[in-house]
Amino acid sequence: MDERHKKTFYITTPIYYVNDVPHIGHAYTTIIADAISRYKKLDGKKVFFLTGTDEHGQKIEKSAQEKGMEPIELADRVVKRFKSLWKKLNISYDYFIRTTEKRHEKGVQELFQNLKEKGDIYKGEYKGYYCVSCENFLSEDVPLEKEGHKICPDCGKEAGKVSEKCYFFRLSAYQDKLLELYEKKPLFVRPQSRMNEIRSFVEKGLKDLSITRSTVKWGISVPDDPEQSIYVWFDALNNYLTGIGYGWNKDLYQSFWPPDIHMIGKDILRFHAVYWPAFLMAGDFPLPQTVYGHGWWLKDKTKMSKSKGNVLDPHIILKRFGTDPLRYFLLREIPIGLDGNFSHEGFIHRCNSDLANDLGNLVQRTLTMIRKYFDGNIPTLGEELSDDISLRKRFDALKSRVADFYDNHSINKALEEIWTYINSVNKYLADSEPWSLAKDETQKERLARILYQTACALRGISYFLYPVMPESAQKIWDFLGEETKIEQASLPDLKFEDYKAYREILKPEPIFPRVDLKDFLKDEPKAAQGEPKKEGKMSQISFNEFKKMDLRVAEILSAEKVEGTRKLVKLEADIGDEKRQMVAGIADTYEPEELVGKKLVVIANLEPATIHGIESQAMLLAGVKEDGTAVIPFFVEDIPTGSKVQ
Repeated sequence: MDERHKKTFYITTPIYYVNDVPHIGHAYTTIIADAISRYKKLDGKKVFFLTGTDEHGQKIEKSAQEKGMEPIELADRVVKRFKSLWKKLNISYDYFIRTTEKRHEKGVQELFQNLKEKGDIYKGEYKGYYCVSCENFLSEDVPLEKEGHKICPDCGKEAGKVSEKCYFFRLSAYQDKLLELYEKKPLFVRPQSRMNEIRSFVEKGLKDLSITRSTVKWGISVPDDPEQSIYVWFDALNNYLTGIGYGWNKDLYQSFWPPDIHMIGKDILRFHAVYWPAFLMAGDFPLPQTVYGHGWWLKDKTKMSKSKGNVLDPHIILKRFGTDPLRYFLLREIPIGLDGNFSHEGFIHRCNSDLANDLGNLVQRTLTMIRKYFDGNIPTLGEELSDDISLRKRFDALKSRVADFYDNHSINKALEEIWTYINSVNKYLADSEPWSLAKDETQKERLARILYQTACALRGISYFLYPVMPESAQKIWDFLGEETKIEQASLPDLKFEDYKAYREILKPEPIFPRVDLKDFLKDEPKAAQGEPKKEGKMSQISFNEFKKMDLRVAEILSAEKVEGTRKLVKLEADIGDEKRQMVAGIADTYEPEELVGKKLVVIANLEPATIHGIESQAMLLAGVKEDGTAVIPFFVEDIPTGSKVQ
């Protein structure tokens, strides 16, 4: 069945290991899944969203022993941390599964016994190298570091040699079936680059997989062989079955199985794209639609990990900014399949530029004007003119594009489209100059039409942003006087003109306050900030020298990338009494379309320069970060084009 026509949707995150503290990496996976889940609900799907914790294994056993605790005590403590963070991040999961639950243990034992009776599980002896950190047996092609030890290629830690009796899963018997699966379902592993990695791994040949341990007691015991405990990955992966009702809720299981998407980090892709479908094939279960291996958030260009001391605590950001700015940044900054390097400067820029300036200012200005000029109720509307019609039609096109991007899990692209529309609404408002029309009583109906169109656009924008920023979107919805919750509105039925002009506009409050980087870093641990950069002593100029610069407020009229360059953008700007052409190296920070309609400071009397064959007749002012990217200080308040900057 075509995915768009299915009535149910089952999405999962990995279950997180309780030997770790929740950090940005865990938050990223779960926020992605939550945004997809919320979108599917808007699209009319009955959704089941599963997350949880992985609580068995040698690492837990060892960590608990070092702390003088029982393993279940350690697990209980860490589970509280995860649940607390998910609540703060507004994660709307349907079930939080723990692998220490009795019904999970019962289901895993039943699945193990079924595969054993079929002959896909057999007892033998394992000799090789085992990484405690990854709970993983190393392949034979990993080179020896020193006698009796290898270095795990995944975590870089030492793996010791082990020899013990255990049970094996006949993974080798499923090599051809897995390759056939990848051929028939090219979207089984996403993105495409990860599918290529998995196919290549399987083509090299698969060996039978050890799935129990005799030396680890903290785990699910093997049926009829209590000396053996089930290896953590066979235990953990089956949470996707037991969490959806297998063995305890037949109706739930039959309603939602198989999963539509397993959202995971790329480091555990092999377990989900090779071992897991092989287990399911052996058990005659329908297979998941997609395993999506997202990229990592890096700090200092390395993967975050507790051992490296470079994890980012999301609680600090949440305390200063709230939930939605963090959700927005993580989902907007990079495509889901790529790695991203977290920087405080980039985060602050998104918060101040995208959220405070573009969206927050649009909401504040529009609703304040409706309250000021019409006492919060828009009266009789004037005729819909060409600009008004264009705004409405662009909304209809936006609805289709945003839906396609959300369906394709390209959330950053959906957000880019939404922000392009936000910028066009800002430009529509600036071009229409409602503050000028308000001075003329004969223009009241025209003024009402402009503010109504803008309110309609804001209603639609808040709806499309709801999966990513549910709290802020609902606030905008409420400010507009809507009496329902956003999730009660159906995406297929959503129309621009659904907004009723007679609704009473509530007094808007700032949704996204601007934050200065220095103020934010006061709340950050020094280890996360890095060493402050030492600035050299600057030479001084006289006030008369400063007065020679003609600094003006300019409005960007058009912007386009300079062909054949990576960073250059050609701009046309109105500086008050004339238009000027500029070339600026800002393409790695801003998309051209998001610049149109923005007001900024330019030096108007700088000697023209030719850059890449284009004459630049003025220069914009911007801050330059350590990595060379530029951040432009745009005006938040409305100010006439051409005004002097002193």
